[in-house]
Amino acid sequence: MDFALNEQEKMIQSMARDFAQRWVKPVAMEIDRKCEFPFELAKEMGSMGYFGLPYPPDYGGVGAGYTGWVLVIEQLSCVSMVAGAIIGVNSLAEESIFRYGTEEQKQRFLIPLARGDNLSSFAFTESATGSDPMAIETRARPDGSDYIITGQKQFVALSPASQVAIVFARDEKDKTGRVSAFIMETSSPGYNMRYSCETLGVRGLSPSVIYLDDVRVPEKNLLGEPGTGYKIMLEAISVGKLAVAAEAVGVGQGALDLSINYARDRKAYGNPIAELLSTKWLLAEMASRVEASRWLTYRTAFLRDQGASIMKESAMAKFFASQAAVDVTRMAMQVHGAYGYMKDMEIERLYRDAKLTEIYEGVSEIQRVIIADHLLRENA
Repeated sequence: MDFALNEQEKMIQSMARDFAQRWVKPVAMEIDRKCEFPFELAKEMGSMGYFGLPYPPDYGGVGAGYTGWVLVIEQLSCVSMVAGAIIGVNSLAEESIFRYGTEEQKQRFLIPLARGDNLSSFAFTESATGSDPMAIETRARPDGSDYIITGQKQFVALSPASQVAIVFARDEKDKTGRVSAFIMETSSPGYNMRYSCETLGVRGLSPSVIYLDDVRVPEKNLLGEPGTGYKIMLEAISVGKLAVAAEAVGVGQGALDLSINYARDRKAYGNPIAELLSTKWLLAEMASRVEASRWLTYRTAFLRDQGASIMKESAMAKFFASQAAVDVTRMAMQVHGAYGYMKDMEIERLYRDAKLTEIYEGVSEIQRVIIADHLLRENA
C-alpha cells in the first residue's frame, strides 16, 4: 500500500499551492465581503485546466485523475473555500454528462466545461425536497420532439456564471412519473434566475432561486435513459461529496496554518503563546484531525481512479472531514482569541465557511444513514 504521491501529483499540488497564493488569496476577503461570484478568478482557474482535471483529453480534460483533482481543491480551499467549491459544484454536471451522456452530448457540453470555457449548475433541490429527493415537483411534459419543463429550483450554485444546468424533473412520458435528468442551456427562454441568496459563509458561490417557466428542451438533451434521474444524481453527488471532503481538508489546513503562525507571533507574559501547554494541545488536536481527514479523502479519490463506486466512501469522507473542519476552525478561533473574532481576520471567514461542509451535498445526518445502509447490505 503506497501512500506517497507520484511526481505528477506532487507537481499538480505545488502548482495549485502557488496559484492559491498568487491568485486566490489576494481576492479571498473581497469575494467574502461582496458576496458576488468571482468571474475573473473562475476564468483564471479555467486557464489552469482545473475544471477538467479528472477527464481525458479527448473530452477537454487534463487526465490527472480524481486524486489530482482533490489535491487542487484542497490547496485552493486553504485560502478560499469558494474557489475549491466552484470546481466541486461544476463537476456535478461534468460527471453526469461524462458517465451518462451520449457522444454528441459530451462533444457539445462536456468539452467546454472541462476546458473552463463554460460553467454549469446542478438544479435538483426544491423547497420541499431538502434531503428527500422523492418530493421533487418539477415536471417535464413531452411536446413533439421536445420536453416542456416547469418548476422551481432552490440553492442552485454558480447560477450567475452558468451556461448549462442539469435539471431534474418528473418525466410525464414515464408512466410511473419517475425523475429524468435534462441538459438545459441557461439562455433558454423561460429559464429565469430570480435572485442569489446571501449566505453566512462561502460567500460568492451564489446559490440562487431558479424559475423554470415552460422551458423547451430538445429530447436529444435527455441525459441517460428516461426515469434514471435519481441514479444519475446519486452518481454525480458521490463525486460532489468527495469534493466537499477535499474542501473541508483545505479549510482545516488553512485554519491550522494560521493558528501556528499566530501562536508563534502572539505573546503573553513576555513569551509566545505557542509555548503554552493549552495551545500545544489545540494545535496537536487540529493537526491530527486534518491529517486523518486528508487520508480518508485521498483514499476515496484513489478508489474513484480505480473505477470503483464511492457512494459509501465519499459519504464517510464528507461526514468525517466536514465535522473535523468545523471542530478545527473552532479550535483555531480559541487560539486566536478575541482577534480571531474580528471581521478582518482570515480565521473568522474560514470559521464561517467550514459549516457549509456539514450541510451541502447532504447533511451529516443523511451521510450517517447512507453509511449505515451500505454496512447493513454488505453484512446481510
